[in-house]
Amino acid sequence: MAREPLGITVLGSGTSSGVPTIGCQCAVCTSGDPRDNRLRPSILLNFNGHSVVIDTTPDFRQQALRSRMKRLDAILFTHSHADHIMGLDDVRPFNFRQGGVIPIYGSAETLENVQHTFRYIFDGRKAESSVPRLVPHVFDTGPFELFGLTFTPIRLDHGRGAVHGFRFRDAAYLTDHSEIPPHSMEQLTGLDVLFLDALRYKPHPTHSTVERSLKSVEILAPKRAFFTHICHDLAHARAEELLPPHVRLAYDGLEIETA
Repeated sequence: MAREPLGITVLGSGTSSGVPTIGCQCAVCTSGDPRDNRLRPSILLNFNGHSVVIDTTPDFRQQALRSRMKRLDAILFTHSHADHIMGLDDVRPFNFRQGGVIPIYGSAETLENVQHTFRYIFDGRKAESSVPRLVPHVFDTGPFELFGLTFTPIRLDHGRGAVHGFRFRDAAYLTDHSEIPPHSMEQLTGLDVLFLDALRYKPHPTHSTVERSLKSVEILAPKRAFFTHICHDLAHARAEELLPPHVRLAYDGLEIETA
């Protein structure tokens, strides 16, 4: 029996400052192409009647409204930089609607930082107003299951720091990274869909470039690749003209399916 397709919605495809960038009047920031408007990086997974978000960006409320999210069953965090966690308070309406807690998953370091940043959520004190109802779960290098779908954390180098991407079925989401270590490359074979950080053309100390991510695509040979965490150096239409047919730029609102 064929399994239910896994739906992936790109909630945000931009870099930490988003595109348009505040105060910038460059051709991309003033572009009329809606694909050049990029909120901070996140995806929504829909499968088996459940919805899981990877990262809650500062734009989470806007992203949830735009994608018409009706439920949120779990949150996975790649790391604890501001552009990946600062929308966490905005999950409260899902607590109200669903009437329960929402599990969140991250590395020990990531969850420690999240709990420090949002201390009022986790300190156990009785609040006068509502706070998100969340239960932290630490993952290590091994796979874990959520609602019938197995997630495998993929360790990545983010400059001198460590972050995690995730593989689920024959898809993988690797946002902020400068390098993919050899042992992680081995976990990324046989993919249908691969998301990769591709900040810009020029080198960057903590992010992959278009050129470097194209080399990763060549080595890993996914059927489809999508570049994300894109800054205002890349105009969507022109950048795609220069890419192979099976490599596209992700854009906000993009919806794809994988088996």
